[in-house]
Amino acid sequence: MSGTYLGMPAFPKAAHEAVHDATLRGNLRHATHTIRAKRANAVAEVSDWAALREAGKRIKDHTLRHLDRYLVQLEESVTAAGGKVHWAADADEANRIVADLVKATGESEVVKVKSMATQEIGLNEALEAEGIRAYETDLAELIVQLGKDRPSHILVPAIHRNRGEIRDIFRSEMSEWGRPAPEGLTDTPAELAEAARLHLREKFLRAKVGISGANFMVAETGTLVVVESEGNGRMCLTLPETLISVVGIEKIVPTWRDLEVFLQTLPRSSTAERMNPYTSMWTGTTDSEAADGPRTFHLVLLDNGRTDTLADEVGRQALRCIRCSACLNVCPVYERAGGHAYGSVYPGPIGAILSPQLRGVTSEIDASLPYASSLCGACYDVCPVAIDIPEVLVHLRERVVEGGEVTANGNKVVLKPAKGHAAERAAMRAARWAFGRPGALRAGQRLASRTRRLHPRSLPGPGKAWSGTRDLPAVPAEPFRDWWQRTQGGKDGAK
Repeated sequence: MSGTYLGMPAFPKAAHEAVHDATLRGNLRHATHTIRAKRANAVAEVSDWAALREAGKRIKDHTLRHLDRYLVQLEESVTAAGGKVHWAADADEANRIVADLVKATGESEVVKVKSMATQEIGLNEALEAEGIRAYETDLAELIVQLGKDRPSHILVPAIHRNRGEIRDIFRSEMSEWGRPAPEGLTDTPAELAEAARLHLREKFLRAKVGISGANFMVAETGTLVVVESEGNGRMCLTLPETLISVVGIEKIVPTWRDLEVFLQTLPRSSTAERMNPYTSMWTGTTDSEAADGPRTFHLVLLDNGRTDTLADEVGRQALRCIRCSACLNVCPVYERAGGHAYGSVYPGPIGAILSPQLRGVTSEIDASLPYASSLCGACYDVCPVAIDIPEVLVHLRERVVEGGEVTANGNKVVLKPAKGHAAERAAMRAARWAFGRPGALRAGQRLASRTRRLHPRSLPGPGKAWSGTRDLPAVPAEPFRDWWQRTQGGKDGAK
């Protein structure tokens, strides 16, 4: 497994293969339709949902504008509570910090809470290279790890697996990672959950080091928050003696009171629950062996492209994301292609705008991601922090096609236009020239109307891929301007 999957083909090729997998499409269709229907019902219960959405947006935007100040405040608060803060500019630095911290304890095993940030940096693979084995404890992450697979969804990483496949994975793989699956294991949810519970229990009781991410960090108190549905997170956060949390710098909120908004919008948008079954909060360390919580706490603040994203006035809104996955569950493209086709730990609409900013658009897979959308806008409608994903997609498409100045590693650089878009650039420049000259536009419209019977039903050359799945719109018998002048409306307008 890899945290970034940069060896994967571009989205169109990966998606083409995925849509021919009938089992995958069936699994995705059932899961996404179920989740989004439940979410719609949960959101409908809240009379002030629009106000909560706007409040979440404003809190996030305010925090991003003053991120430097709040990060310093967070470091001071965590340190005052007995923790230690480490700053990681990129994935390599973060992995090195965590590996050194684990090795300093003398341990060779760690238990992990589900964490997008650690997947992003490929932490499990980095620890394995250092002789440290990381055990995923979230049920879906456990399925992915045992199956030597990759996550395909932000909330439900094993959404592409059905119960029969999970049973087979447990039967064949659990014994190599610890306690084997029970004899005669069936695919009933209760039996699968019990098998996972028994398998993980021995790891929870043995582990001395836990690794987590965080949904939120509170600057004024140094408190970290993890919301989850299974209780595995709480076991990882309270039982180990040492806790290491790897968190993206954008996950910060200024005050304790700000949590009120997100603890209402996140569970309804993600699991369609009024509140998460487990909301764990910890501040610093505990000195007593009898008390819950770690006696040593380390917070690794991860940049890894986030300050570069922050420098983009349009693209920075992606950093508002609270990882609810609502956009994935309504996206017609994700539903058919699945998460693996995106070549990133962040799939779906949010991945299509976040990954190309965190990693840049110089690779083939990242240059293709802004096009992994129909621009239908459903993702924006359900986003609990009002990220205008279609706007950012179009913004990134322009970056891919035209190149231009961007921020990379804190420095201003000029990107060259991506290969394969010459025809698109030429067409857009021709359109800009025509729309800037009304006389030429009118002449072109009249010529198109008079020759409409000669027009092909599909486009030639590069346009063939577009018209292969769409009907070309019929050209009207006369341009709108001519019709307007010919009708009474035109005469009224002249008066």
